[in-house]
Amino acid sequence: MIQYNNDNRIVLTLDAGGTNFFFSALQGNRTITNPLVKPSNADNLNLCLQGIINGFKQLTENLPSPPVAISFAFPGPADYPNGIIGDLGNLPAFRGGVALGPMLEDIFKIPVFINNDGDLFAYGEAIAGILPDINKTFKEKNIQRKYKNLLGITLGTGFGAGIVHNHNLYLGDNAAGAEIWLSHSALEPDRFAEENISIRAIQRNYNTLSKDSYTNNLNPKDIYDIALGTKKGDQKAAMKSFELFGKSLGDVLANALTLLDCNVVLGGGLSNAYELFAPAMMAQLNGELKAFNGTTTRRLELMAYNLENKEEKKSFFQDTEHKVKVPLSNREVTYNMHKKIGIARSKLGTNEAVSIGAYAFALNALQHKK
Repeated sequence: MIQYNNDNRIVLTLDAGGTNFFFSALQGNRTITNPLVKPSNADNLNLCLQGIINGFKQLTENLPSPPVAISFAFPGPADYPNGIIGDLGNLPAFRGGVALGPMLEDIFKIPVFINNDGDLFAYGEAIAGILPDINKTFKEKNIQRKYKNLLGITLGTGFGAGIVHNHNLYLGDNAAGAEIWLSHSALEPDRFAEENISIRAIQRNYNTLSKDSYTNNLNPKDIYDIALGTKKGDQKAAMKSFELFGKSLGDVLANALTLLDCNVVLGGGLSNAYELFAPAMMAQLNGELKAFNGTTTRRLELMAYNLENKEEKKSFFQDTEHKVKVPLSNREVTYNMHKKIGIARSKLGTNEAVSIGAYAFALNALQHKK
């Protein structure tokens, strides 16, 4: 994977949400501008587009050199390679298809790259976050194991994901890879997973389970505090809400990991409640499935480790490889019989990971064009 820590080129980035747009400029994998936030004007296309244009123009006013590209995260569905945004739930102004990328290329005369925030989050963590951190620790312990793949998960208003395969961002043939929110729900199989893995899921479950008569105005942070006992409310219902969240998340991750076999990093606002939903999540990942003859098998061929837990982290970084003899030979070869992956929260922070991912994606794309 190409590293851009010492690259002098500047890329303009944007993290687009349904309420606000967050603009920044990066150089050498570092933000070099003060935070710039503008309202999204989600239901007015002209105001929304003008806000995006003005935000990027404002960024360029005090830069040490002209930017070489614009690269940013925008919600889907979208035709990302062609820069066309489709029908968005949180940004209804774009319904019908809007050629946002080509418009910005016409105005700023530089290449424009648009991706999903989950994709760029995963890419940023693979470049400068959890993946190099894990590999660095193995190297320090003189262990030969090295990881090249990563599943990044964003937990918040929605449920998103991104996949890095062999150090490259995996988008799929239709730029619709990692649309994990459309997995079915373990709690309600006829519903999609996001219905039970999102802010609204935490709120709905607390409202349903709680004996508290004042639940309608509570946000997930309130319910988190109630679960910890630092805020008045139905603690049992609050804890159960996060347990159901963790069970749903663990089930989706387990299905994904049967195909991907990689480490997992969690980001987004709800990842801050990790200690409340992680036990139920890990129980799904390391649980069992039944056969009709009564036997059971592990849910995953590999073992999942909670890297936020001190003891599990210690076990994850233990050297479990050993030598076996080659038949009819004096040679020995390494046998890696313990397959393992780790799960942890983002150390970079979601916004920084998305920005770094957007920066690296643009420079990598420019390199391939050459």
